[in-house]
Amino acid sequence: MFDKILIANRGEIALRVLRACKELGISTVAVHSTADADAMHVRLADESVCIGPPPSKDSYLNIPALLAACEITGADAVHPGYGFLSENARFAEILADHNLGFIGPKAEHIRLMGDKIEAKKTAKRLGIPVVPGSDGAVTSEADALAIGKEIGFPVLVKAAAGGGGRGMKVAHTEADLALALSTAANEAKSAFGDASVYLEKYLQKPRHIEIQILGDGRGGAIHLGERDCSLQRRHQKVWEEGPSPVLAAAARARIGETCAKAMRDMKYLGVGTIEFLYEDGEFYFIEMNTRIQVEHPVTESITDIDLVLEQIRIAAGGDLPAKQNDIAIIGHAIECRINAENPQTFRPSPGRITQFHPPGGLGVRIDSAVYQAT
Repeated sequence: MFDKILIANRGEIALRVLRACKELGISTVAVHSTADADAMHVRLADESVCIGPPPSKDSYLNIPALLAACEITGADAVHPGYGFLSENARFAEILADHNLGFIGPKAEHIRLMGDKIEAKKTAKRLGIPVVPGSDGAVTSEADALAIGKEIGFPVLVKAAAGGGGRGMKVAHTEADLALALSTAANEAKSAFGDASVYLEKYLQKPRHIEIQILGDGRGGAIHLGERDCSLQRRHQKVWEEGPSPVLAAAARARIGETCAKAMRDMKYLGVGTIEFLYEDGEFYFIEMNTRIQVEHPVTESITDIDLVLEQIRIAAGGDLPAKQNDIAIIGHAIECRINAENPQTFRPSPGRITQFHPPGGLGVRIDSAVYQAT
């Protein structure tokens, strides 16, 4: 087991990792920018290190600063949380080069699944059903038009390196395709530094279903049921629940075992989520997230398995917490994301928290890093 873990994140996920480390008896190091010196994760960690000024690129994304923090504190592993460097394959490689543990998947799998086109090819090869579409990036309007005619309109133009709804445009007809291609490519270039886009069949009224998996990196893997994330705004999830109200037990077992088998074949390490569109009884792979997710408490609530704790144990060489037949889905859980936003622009606008009284009681869980200003 690790002796000391540096948490390369902030906010509620940093507190969540802190809790898991506490339960495992592992010392913790919080890192923070100058703007976050009074943050809750800094107050509760065993040690803390300032890694730079407020801009994320100069602090939480500053790999040399994070390595220096590990060196100063004697941390032997890093938990990246979600966001920031959690799906940065190079970061995982650099940590390995410095004999530091990365609490996440193997770098090769992060890199593979981070490219939406390669991820889709890999899913298809592993027997996971995929959305009909282009085999790779489309390089011309003529090629895109030919593919669109083949799979049928409407089609979805998607950024190859994207996420969060950016670089994603719908072409309802052939006449819409040119504008959708150029707009999606420009957004992708701006957001991800890569203008590559690909095409998929646009499903009209699908559910968004994701399967939680856990692999030991040695050919063992289990699934922990599904979460339904169909309620979204601008392609971003605002409501997650599990189990899905539209899936029967047989469908759950079928797609769950398909995903678990694929992860066994890959020798996948740690937690991961395989996301699907579900329509008319069929599943279509869209992407895989190689990290813990914001909505992980839903799965923890209905399986009674601590995903973050198991993520740490497995990264340290531990075994899976249970066999597939021992996993039971109990009850129902719903997670709501509460966003502090400007209602006109939808940009983050938290302001100053003058009062904060979270709800409580049986069955209520709050994952938050905010506290009332004094």
